[in-house]
Order: sequence, then C-alpha cells, then structure tokens
Amino acid sequence: MFLVTGATGGLGRRIVRVLREQQKPVRAFVRLTSRYGELEQRGADIFIGDLQRERDIQKACQDVQYVITAHGANESSGSAQAIEYRANIDLIDSAKEAGVEHFVFTSVLGVDRGYEDAPVFKAKREVEKYLQASGLNYTILRPSGFSSNLLPLAERFRQTGIYLLIGDPRNRTSIVSTDDLAKIAVDSVTVEGARNQILSVGGPEILTREDVPRIFGRVFNREPIILNPPLLAFDGLRNALGFLNPQLQKSLGTLRVLLANEYFCKPEEIARLESMFDMKMESLERFIRRYMGV
Repeated sequence: MFLVTGATGGLGRRIVRVLREQQKPVRAFVRLTSRYGELEQRGADIFIGDLQRERDIQKACQDVQYVITAHGANESSGSAQAIEYRANIDLIDSAKEAGVEHFVFTSVLGVDRGYEDAPVFKAKREVEKYLQASGLNYTILRPSGFSSNLLPLAERFRQTGIYLLIGDPRNRTSIVSTDDLAKIAVDSVTVEGARNQILSVGGPEILTREDVPRIFGRVFNREPIILNPPLLAFDGLRNALGFLNPQLQKSLGTLRVLLANEYFCKPEEIARLESMFDMKMESLERFIRRYMGV
C-alpha cells in the first residue's frame, strides 16, 4: 500500500494516477473540503484527515509500505511551519513506527542554499536532514518549477497574449513535467539507484524565464506581450502589505526568493535521471501542447 499526501494537488493527483494505472493499491490523504471524486473513481482508498493532526497521520500510516509526500503549504495562510515542517516530521516518525519500507519526500531545488528569507525552503531543508537521520530508506526529490503550475498562465496567455514576468528575464530555469515527476516519485521506491539519494529533478532544457512566454507564443501562434516589472516593484508591494499584515509580508519571502534566483538542473543531472528511471524527460513546450490541446 502506498500513502500519498496532498493527493488532490497537481502532483498528488498525478502520482495516484500512475499508481492506479500500475494497479497498485494507494491510500490518498485528503482534506474533507477537497475535491477527491477523481481519486475515488480511479480506485484509491480515500483517507480524510488533517496533516496538522498527528493522530490522523498515525492512522493513515497503518499497513502502509511506501509514503510519497506531495503536499505543500499555502503561504498566505501562514501555515508553512505547520505543514512544511511539523507535518513532515510527524509523517517520518509515524512511517518509522509503522515499518514503512521507503519514504519519498518532495523537497525543492535550491533548498540547500541557505535562503534565510524563505520559510518553506528552511522547513524543507530541516525535514531532509531529519529524514536522512531517521533510519528509513528514502529518496529526496528536489524539483524545479512544475509545468502544471504554468497551465493557468498559458490559458490566460491564450486569451490575452499577455505574460507577467517579475524580475530578471535572463534567470535560468529547467521546468519539470509534473507527469515525469510523478513517475519518478513512484519508481523511486523500487529503483535501486534512487535509494537513500537526493535527486535534482528538472526538464530537459535550461530555459531563461523570458523563454516561457516565447514558448507560449509558438504554441498559440501569437506574439507575446511581456510585462516585466523589476523585483523592486514586488519589494515595494511586499513592504506596503507588511504595514497591514506582517505575517503576510514574512510569508511572501519564499516567493521573493523564487523570483530572484535561478533554478535549473545541469545536463549531467538530467542524463542521470533519464538513465536511472529509463525515461525521456518531457519538454515544457510538449507538456503545454499536450494539456492545452494544441
């Protein structure tokens, strides 16, 4: 039995889909208010609970062989500490107590760079270290940006031709297909080379951030209108919000770090992934065309 947290999210839904296509049993950890009908239809065992309740986590881990985390915090709610740190620590402890054979933790690329202004990065790095010291077999995945997160932007671009790009357009990225990441997460529990490893996961191309609207332009056959306010504009807005809501100002630190820095995988890292998991990583353009029906 696989336990998948964050099962109704963009990554979690795809992980459940991969598991059910392989006819493997999966327990989907979901919130009562989430939309989990698709998971039920695919034959997943639905576990309704709250990741901020240790007792729910302990129950969810019973009779489970593998755990794959796909949940994340909503920073605007100030829940980064509770969801990104405490819930994952409780998951690791409960998994160990339940005799789980392998734990797959979804972290983030750049988590080890010491960004002091990014609560999510700091929490994930501490969880990584805790998992490594736990005695569990593990795989830590550090993905760059998810292709699925760009789908709403692609739809907006299709309608308007406008793309908002905050900060340096020359910053590099290697956005990973969320479907590829789901496959890697599932296969990590059986691929020997992934055991007790930290793997950077990105797409097959190193793109600049201004390449993204150009890709949208090719997909939808229209010239992109790129709005490119400087990072200082974001800082000004963040500081202004801080007068009204200091917690929101603090939580926006992770977004600021994401906007200000580069997140890409080296070609040799991608080659290693493709060899280890016997796959060809999907480009961003192909992902967008596939999902947008173009």
